[in-house]
Amino acid sequence: MHPELFTIPFTTLTVKSYGLMMVIGFLVAVFVIRRLSRNITPDPQMITNASLYFLIAGIVGARVFFVIHYFNLFKDNLLSVFAIWQGGLELLGGVIGALGVVILYMRYHKLPIRRYLDILAIGLMLALALGRIGCFLNGCCFGKPSELPWAVRFPYGSYSYLSQVEPDPGRNRAAPRIKLPDDFFGYFDNKGVWQEGLKPYGLLSPQQKEMVTTGPYRSLPVHPTQLYSSANAAIIAMVLFIFWRRSQSGPAGKLFARPGSTFSLMFILYGVTRFFIEFLRDDNPFEHGRWDLYQGGTISQNLGIYMFILGVVLMLVFQKMRPDGVSLHQSPQGKR
Repeated sequence: MHPELFTIPFTTLTVKSYGLMMVIGFLVAVFVIRRLSRNITPDPQMITNASLYFLIAGIVGARVFFVIHYFNLFKDNLLSVFAIWQGGLELLGGVIGALGVVILYMRYHKLPIRRYLDILAIGLMLALALGRIGCFLNGCCFGKPSELPWAVRFPYGSYSYLSQVEPDPGRNRAAPRIKLPDDFFGYFDNKGVWQEGLKPYGLLSPQQKEMVTTGPYRSLPVHPTQLYSSANAAIIAMVLFIFWRRSQSGPAGKLFARPGSTFSLMFILYGVTRFFIEFLRDDNPFEHGRWDLYQGGTISQNLGIYMFILGVVLMLVFQKMRPDGVSLHQSPQGKR
C-alpha cells in the first residue's frame, strides 16, 4: 500500500498514487481513442480537446461523488472540499461527469456521437483498469476477509484496518472484527487537540507496533478486490474492442452492429460484473430505501442493475435507429 509515492521537491505537496494512476489511465485512453478515431474525423486535435474536457469533468465529477459519499469528513470544514491534493476521488463519479461533458462537446461540433461513444467505451475501460491499480496502492475499495492464498493484508491505519477495528452499522456489523484494547484509541494531535480515533502508528509504543504488525492485532487478509476490478475492466476492454471491430466490417444490417452498440455493451458487461464483485467488497454501506431494486445491496450494486437495464435499452434503441450516414475517413495507412 503506497497512497503517497513521493514529495514534490521544495514543497510539502505529495504525489498520490491514485491520482497518478488516473492520469496514466487517461493518457492511455487518449492514445487509444485517437488511434481508433482516425476514420471518423480528419482532425485528431478535436479528439485531444474532447479528452482534455473529459479529464477536467472527470476530476470534478469524481470529487463531487466522493464529497457526497463521505460528507461527514467535510461538514466541519466545507472549504476542504476543494483540497483535492489531499486525495479523495471516486472513479464512477468521474465517468458520469466526463461522459456528460463529452456528449455536449460532440453535439456542439456536430460530430458522430454514437461512433465516438463506441470508441470512448474502450478507452474508459482501459482507464478504469489502470485506475483500479491506484485504488490498490491507496488501500481504498478493499475486500472482505479471506483465507485465499492471494488475499492481502493492508497495514495498520489503512481503510481496511479501520473497518476491521470499528463497528460498521452501515454493513450491519455491530462489533469490530478485531477487538483492540482501549489504549490504541485517543491521542493529542499536533495542535494539542484531543482526538478520539485510532492512534497514528508513530504514537504507538514498540510493543503496540509489534502487536499490530506481526502479533494478534495485525490486519486480517482480505480479497484484493481492486485487482479483481482492474482485471475485469481490462477483459471488458478487450471484449469491447472485438465487438467494435466486428461492427466496422460486414453488412450494415448485421445484428447489434449499429453505432452505439459497443457503448451499450459496456453498460451491460460492467453492470453485471460490478454487481457480483460488490459481494466481495467490504467498504460500501448497504442501501435501504423504496427506490432500491436490490433491497439491502450497496449503492454500487443498485447502480450495476440500473447500468445493465440502461445498456439493454440502449442496445435495442440503437439497433432500431437508422445509420448516421457518416462517411468514414481513410487513415494515412489506407485502412478503415
